[in-house]
Amino acid sequence: MEPSRVLSIRDVNRYIKMKLEGDRQLQDVWLRGEISNFTRHSSGHMYFTLKDESGRLKSIMFSSHNQKLPFVPKDGMKVLARGGVSVYERDGQYQFYVTAMQPDGIGSLYLAFEQLKRKLETEGLFSEQLKRPLPRYPRAIGVITSPTGAAVRDILITLQRRHPSVPVLLYPVSVQGTTAAPSIVKAIAAMNRLGEADVLIVGRGGGSLEELWAFNEEEVARAIRQSAIPIISAVGHETDFTIADFAADLRAATPTAAAELAVPHAAELRQQLSSMEVRMAKSLRLTVAKSRERWRHAARSPYFTQPRRALLARAEQLDRLRDRLKYRAEGHLARAKQQLSRLEGRLAAVSPAEQAAFARKRADNAAKGLSLAMRAALREKRSRFGHGLRQLDALSPLKIMARGYSLVYDEQEKSLIRTINEVQPGDVVRVRLADGRLECQVWALHEEEIGNG
Repeated sequence: MEPSRVLSIRDVNRYIKMKLEGDRQLQDVWLRGEISNFTRHSSGHMYFTLKDESGRLKSIMFSSHNQKLPFVPKDGMKVLARGGVSVYERDGQYQFYVTAMQPDGIGSLYLAFEQLKRKLETEGLFSEQLKRPLPRYPRAIGVITSPTGAAVRDILITLQRRHPSVPVLLYPVSVQGTTAAPSIVKAIAAMNRLGEADVLIVGRGGGSLEELWAFNEEEVARAIRQSAIPIISAVGHETDFTIADFAADLRAATPTAAAELAVPHAAELRQQLSSMEVRMAKSLRLTVAKSRERWRHAARSPYFTQPRRALLARAEQLDRLRDRLKYRAEGHLARAKQQLSRLEGRLAAVSPAEQAAFARKRADNAAKGLSLAMRAALREKRSRFGHGLRQLDALSPLKIMARGYSLVYDEQEKSLIRTINEVQPGDVVRVRLADGRLECQVWALHEEEIGNG
């Protein structure tokens, strides 16, 4: 028996791949397992197997996804991996394509972090268009952090070193534990109500994900975004990222870096001022030298050495200009008079009296023409009426009946009798003559043949 359809191995593998990739539950899943047979290819792709006590799953993490991993995977490491299941068509083998990975043990917090990050990012809370630039020369710096940690010391020392004349407003808060997030939100609102700081530094020193979790709370992110004062986020170390970092107007790698970003260096400003002072003095000397040279040149000018000659030249020029002005004024006046004369002529032609006389003449001519046309039309109508009467008289049946003809009707005179087939012996008929009517009764019917002539 010949099969109706034969599939290739490639077709089957492709079909299975499409089925797997069409399953939403398999395209964004988290797996917990232990890494084994780990290999990093020269291309940067990572190949390994995820296993647990009940099974194994071959996995791959492309270089575009593993470049930002904060750790190096190794055999025996327990991880949480996120990705989707698909089929490698050539071998017909399904495998797990990893897009994100986290060491196991902080998986639940990491999942919460990712979910909140996706939610706020979808709302546009992290949009670059919402980021505000920091003032170049702030009048005061607000610091929201723990009053006892290393972070506040680093920030204050750096601010004092870079710009000691800028006042620092410290708002102490709890940066760890259940009360930390409400404390930070309250501090941001209070700083905005005071309105004394031009920049706020919000952060703390390094720690574990659990210790930094207050800065991953949704209420903190929204408070940062709603602040009218630009905020620098300075949480943990350079490798630590929190939701507050994405919501802030600027992220600093460390609290020390945040202080460096908040204020310019006073020594650099003094150097810039000194350089500007040198350039300004040089520019002033050059300006004075140029002005002095211009004054010397003006002093040698004939306008100062021989002012009478210059005045006479100007007087001569003034006379020529006066003559030209007079000539042009006279020409302009002549042209204006000519134009006025033309306008007066045009105005006389269109005056009301002239228009009325012209209208009366046109009305008289129109009345005469209308009278002639009416008489001609009346003659034509009379002629056509007489001709019609003559034609009507010639076609009148009374004229025909005057020559001996008559018209025969039925008894009610509703229809004209044209043939003998329309009556029977004994029927009453009415005969119309030229001078009256006859009532007759049919006694007999005699049919005659009508010849062709």
